[in-house]
Amino acid sequence: MSEFSAVKVFSATKAREREELGETITRWIQNNPGVQIADKIVTQSSDNEFHCVTIVLFYNPPADD
Repeated sequence: MSEFSAVKVFSATKAREREELGETITRWIQNNPGVQIADKIVTQSSDNEFHCVTIVLFYNPPADD
């Protein structure tokens, strides 16, 4: 894993939220210009009723000018 100084967690359990998770992450990246993604972890878990997808981004914020 590359070095990083910040973490952002995205998680969804409802079907619609899971379907929109990629767009949610893309929007966050676009709203945070200069962020350098160092690594990511994608986790899926479920039981009899719920299915959860979690995406964790490890990143470095933009450097101060």
